[in-house]
This record gives sequence, structure tokens and C-alpha cells, in this order.
Amino acid sequence: MFTLLKTEGLARRGTLETVHGTVQTPCFMNVGTAAAIKGGISSPDLVDLKCQVELCNTYHLHLRPGDQIVKKMGGLHKFMNWNRPILTDSGGFQVFSLAKLRKIKEEGVYFQSHLDGRRIFMGPEESMRIQSNLGSTIAMAFDECVENPAAYDYSAKSCARTTRWLKRCINAMEQLNAEPDCVNPHQMLFGINQGCTFEKLRVEHMQEIAELNLDGYAVGGLAVGEPTEDMYRVLDAVTPFMPKNKPRYLMGVGTPSNIIEAVARGIDMFDCVMPSRNARHGTVFTWQGIRHLKNQAYETDPRPVDPECGCPTCRNFSRAYVRHLFKANEQLAGRLAVTHNLYFYNTLAERIREAIDTDTFADFRAAYSEKLAQKAPED
Repeated sequence: MFTLLKTEGLARRGTLETVHGTVQTPCFMNVGTAAAIKGGISSPDLVDLKCQVELCNTYHLHLRPGDQIVKKMGGLHKFMNWNRPILTDSGGFQVFSLAKLRKIKEEGVYFQSHLDGRRIFMGPEESMRIQSNLGSTIAMAFDECVENPAAYDYSAKSCARTTRWLKRCINAMEQLNAEPDCVNPHQMLFGINQGCTFEKLRVEHMQEIAELNLDGYAVGGLAVGEPTEDMYRVLDAVTPFMPKNKPRYLMGVGTPSNIIEAVARGIDMFDCVMPSRNARHGTVFTWQGIRHLKNQAYETDPRPVDPECGCPTCRNFSRAYVRHLFKANEQLAGRLAVTHNLYFYNTLAERIREAIDTDTFADFRAAYSEKLAQKAPED
């Protein structure tokens, strides 16, 4: 399923073959939490924006419209008219993000719905059932994401529980994929490495789950408040123990610079709400650096958002116009900015792949890793 085509240092160039098409890696997955990108971006739009994989949220789709409804509509691909791969998270991150509304037990997690307060239970089997009903290309194993910093003893117990849950996910998926009415009998399963910022726990957990021969492996529980240096330190420790012949996914990351640096450490796949969320508030990523379009400096600026970008926004509209839309609270402002940021992120992944192909990734990293994290000149 995964073919490693080339390496430059630790950076990897590969392909992931799925029932819904081949993914070129490294890749950035665009986050459509409720089966839609916030900002008014449709599935046909995503094709034009170079999106290879869309990520959807198991917990939110379970609550609304309901995974059984999605199954009746033929699965997520038909429901949202997206023919390329979809990755669904497991709901495990909500164990972290809804800390005040949940209780963790060995059998799973008891939630209180953030929508209406009703009581919900989700364990490994329930998560796999929901993701099977959604029919995603890649399902994520149900895990516990622990906040950073955390006590070592609790982190160790959490890793052991996550491993036990993973084995239950494997068994559940095997049964679900064999059911006659399964939406996607070729659904893949990725396991998730945890261990907070403790290198020893991370390595031991990775070695343990690597023996289970899953379709892919993710590093979870990072980019949740810890310093960037700690994230890179954990990646330096854990990636040498990730299977070389399987895709490697860093969950919830991140900035353009984070992506470049993580690729340099051997990661293949990324997702983050940052490009769409920041865009809706007027912040865009460009090849010159970060630009805040609401700034007065752009009031009469006739140039495109990014002169080096070929996205629909940059081809057709000026900084002055997009700034005006934000100031007038027009919905089009968010759509144009999200369009640009998603195109930029997908192009960033494309350029990283090209750089690895041509043995110039080290030069690309030197030229852009620091630059893309800084504010762009306004003149």
C-alpha cells in the first residue's frame, strides 16, 4: 500500500495506494470537520486547490447528522461528493479537548455532548463502528490524547491503555470490514503513538505498536501546548522506531515551518485547522511570510495576496479588495482567504515533494523554514 520512492536525509518521498486513489507524500490533509471545509469551500473547490485527502471528524459526525444517516446516504464520499481519500479521526482527540465533559474508563469514554448535553459512550468498538458507517478510506484507532505537561506515571498508564484499545480496534475493524453491508470493506487502520513529551515512553510505545503491522502509524498528542522544541525533540526520538515501509502521520500539525521541519525528521502526512481557521480571521500564509490582511497597509494595495501564488484568489483579487471584504464582514472574505491558504499549504507539500525528488530539500528547508514563520514585508 505504501511505497517509499526516495529519501534525502531523513526526508521521505512516497506513494500511498488506497481504494480511493493514490496519495503522493509528503502530503497535507485539508480538515473538513463536519464533512465541509469551514469558509464555504466545496468538494469540487478542493480538487482545484490540489487537495489529495480530506480529514473529517468522527465525534462531530456521530452527533450530527449521525453516522447511520451518512451510511444510508452511501457513506461520506457520496454524501459530500468527494471521490478522493478521506481520513477520519477516531474521536480520541475529544477525550482531550472535552476534558470537562468526559470520564475515562477501561471500556471507553463517557462524554456529555457539547451540543445538547446528552450522555454519549465511545470506546474502541464504537469508534470503529462509527468510522465504518462513514466509510472513510483511513480510520484512526481510538486513543487517549493526554495534555502536556503530564505526570510520567499517568502518561505510562495512558500508553498501556491506548495499546489495549488499539488491539480492540484491530479486532473490531476486521469484523466490520467483513460485514455484507460494509460501506468500505477496504478501510485502512492507522495506530497512534502516545507518551506526551517523555522520550522513553514514546519510543517504547512506538516499538510496541509497530509489531502490530498496521496500515500506517501516527504521532499524536503533540502540538497541544508544548514548546515547538519539545515537539521536534520527540520526533527526533520516535521516528527512527517507526516502520520504514508504512506512512507516518503527525497529527494536528501545523505551521508551514512545522511541516518542513517534520518532513526533515521523516514524517509523511499532516493535518491542521490552522490554514482555514487563520484565514477566516484575515491571516494568510505566503511565500514571503505571514500576512495580516486587515492591516491598514493593504487599504489601497492593488497587488494579489501573494505575487508568487496561482490560486483563484490571487489570480482575481487584490489585497485591498479582500481587506475591504473583511472590514465589511462579507462572507466572501473568509472564502477567498481560505481558498488561498489551502492552495498554499497543498502547494507547499507539492514543492517539498519536488525538492526531495531533485535532491534539493536541504536547500528548500534552508530557504523557507524560517522565512515562512515570519511576518511578510508590507511594502
